[in-house]
Amino acid sequence: MTEIERLLQFIEEDSPYGDITSESLIPPERECSARILTRQACTIAGVEEASLLFTHYGCTVRRSVQDGDKLSSGATVIEISGKTITILLLERPVLNLMGRMSGIATATARAAGLAREANSRVRVAGTRKTAPGLRFFDKKAVRLGGGDPHRSSLSDQILIKDNHLEIIPIEEAVARARAVTRYKTIEVEVETPEEALRGAQAGADILLLDNMKPITVQKTLDLLESRDVRRNVLIEVSGTITEETLEAYAVLDIDLISMGSLTHSVVNTDVSLEILPGMQTIRL
Repeated sequence: MTEIERLLQFIEEDSPYGDITSESLIPPERECSARILTRQACTIAGVEEASLLFTHYGCTVRRSVQDGDKLSSGATVIEISGKTITILLLERPVLNLMGRMSGIATATARAAGLAREANSRVRVAGTRKTAPGLRFFDKKAVRLGGGDPHRSSLSDQILIKDNHLEIIPIEEAVARARAVTRYKTIEVEVETPEEALRGAQAGADILLLDNMKPITVQKTLDLLESRDVRRNVLIEVSGTITEETLEAYAVLDIDLISMGSLTHSVVNTDVSLEILPGMQTIRL
């Protein structure tokens, strides 16, 4: 599915039979100009999506900024001209998506900045904890915020989790996965230093240290180093990591910090659309 096809689904959802309010009040030939602006400082995302939609419906769009730019409150994002009823038809889906994507990008940029200050080698990553139907845009927003999107689907990478290991031992699980393909990275989720060692010795490419406190992560690193297997694996930490606790993990000799909160607890950025030249804010 192309990006514009994904976007058109949102319009169909919001106006399956048109916008009866605007169509009742506004002559179809009436045209206007409008702008989308920020109401708070943010890392903006969704500019491309907004431009695609307005252009698809015959509007003229002028971008004032690019996706990933850091904006202050009151900044103009794009300016639009075209049929008034078209602009009003697209307003809410565009603002919903841009607000969500910008919220994700802003949170990611904050977390990535904190990690970078503590350890320039550590990357912040998203997870698959995304809103159903919005994963493509959620993952894109993580990238725009300077994060690693991680897996986009179960088809991207082998990740052997705790429920798999309830059925199959680590060593057998890694061996089976490796026998199926050598073209996919194999990651194993572990909860103790001893499990991490078993995963590394079995040949995992990445160890996911799940819900470990920083002191336990350090013990795990020490154990891997003492057995001369640390250099063979990437180390990812995950599990209820917040901006407040992120630095305590980032200072350690790890490679990745994945944060489900980037996409499962999104605080939307406040963006709005204003019709010009009257400058009356339209909030439908």
